[in-house]
Amino acid sequence: MELHAFLRGMPKGGDLHSHLMGAVYAETYIQWAAETKPDLCVDMKTMAPSSSKDAPCGDEKSDRPPASLALKDNALYRRLVDAWSIRNWQYSGQSGRDRFFDAFGKFDLATEGRFGEMIAEVASRAALGRVSYLELLLGPDNRKSRDIGRQLKWSEDLGKMREELLAKGIAAAVEEARRTFDQAEARKRELLKCDTPQADAGCRVTIRYIFQVGRNNPPEQAFAQMVAAMETANVDPRLVALNLVQAEDTRTAMSNFSLQMRMLDYLRAIYPKAHITLHAGELAPGLVPPEGLRFHIRESVRKGRAERIGHGVAVMYEDDPFALLREMAQRNVMVEICLSSNDVILGVRGKQHPLALYLKYGVPVALATDDEGILRTDITREYLKAAEEHGLRYTQLKAMARTSLEHAFIAGASFWKDAKRFVPVPRCATAGSDKGGLSSGCRQFLESNEKARLQWDLERAFAEFEGRY
Repeated sequence: MELHAFLRGMPKGGDLHSHLMGAVYAETYIQWAAETKPDLCVDMKTMAPSSSKDAPCGDEKSDRPPASLALKDNALYRRLVDAWSIRNWQYSGQSGRDRFFDAFGKFDLATEGRFGEMIAEVASRAALGRVSYLELLLGPDNRKSRDIGRQLKWSEDLGKMREELLAKGIAAAVEEARRTFDQAEARKRELLKCDTPQADAGCRVTIRYIFQVGRNNPPEQAFAQMVAAMETANVDPRLVALNLVQAEDTRTAMSNFSLQMRMLDYLRAIYPKAHITLHAGELAPGLVPPEGLRFHIRESVRKGRAERIGHGVAVMYEDDPFALLREMAQRNVMVEICLSSNDVILGVRGKQHPLALYLKYGVPVALATDDEGILRTDITREYLKAAEEHGLRYTQLKAMARTSLEHAFIAGASFWKDAKRFVPVPRCATAGSDKGGLSSGCRQFLESNEKARLQWDLERAFAEFEGRY
């Protein structure tokens, strides 16, 4: 408990791998489901809500009571929390993997029109955990690009496919995404009372967004999402990257993996502004056949142009894994490490996890929450797991926090001339922790580069934190 309290106060830089829908806690979704009009009903067999527009809700003793009953019925409330998260999954008759992925479909109706509320909750919790920067994964176009993709017949000619998407109005998906950001951020600021004396600490968390592309979608729909993501990043700096999401071990994801890498390889040459971070190697032996473990991370780096890898758990099952580790270090490809997620979904923990190997080979790594609401975790608990289960020292955790901002997809030059040894750029080489003592050249540099400014703020936070001890 003492270590947890220490780590809770430790500055942590950025959380670069956080799915917005999975980051909200089940208790919040239950409240929203209870408030939704027209009423949402709960199917007591599946524990998923449905609209009363389809059929009226029953009474409290029926197999389809109103969701609002959960606010009065403690037994129903407990069952919903368990079903909409991995709490007590060991007693569910499901694997952690299945319980995790099934949860998304259960609370989906409660999330409609709630992006602003979701961002407010996640930003406020991040601030409490001393996170200063978030990259949130979401589908900001409300499925418009998928709907446009459905109108296409798949062709291996990616140039032709892109032209057809542009002709069929993929710009509408871009405008929908931008509206989503505008409305959600305005609502977040309202809820957190930003720009008032009562402002929540979450107002100070810098937020950028990553466009989720469903890897289990048919090729034409996945490609449409990719194009929409790239087009949005071209015109809106709030959207900084795209990522392929959903379970990596499904039949569709496995069979379409190399095709999706080819799509990204093609699009990256056309759209230089959008960054790419990819879930890859979120696999373990037995989850897929052995040959399915041999290439996902390598292809993501080489063909998919990934600048960061999410999870990377199966790295040692890839062909020539040691050469791959050296290549990732040489290319400076960072790995987003999600310890709680890997434990619950894959059953990989402690010495089974490749975190120590990534560190040994000089691959940059940073801790992340993945889906803190569903996983019932937060960023402090991820740092605690790294310390207790992997034996990481404070200096290593500090380096990971610094690394998170170094690899953040945010505009501007880095504060670090050498980001491995954390040597500042020359014009800030003599900077202490006191902003008033900065040279005019360093101050001008920080004002012109948002990334460097966030990194400098982290250094000041570290100085203040360490000063207490």
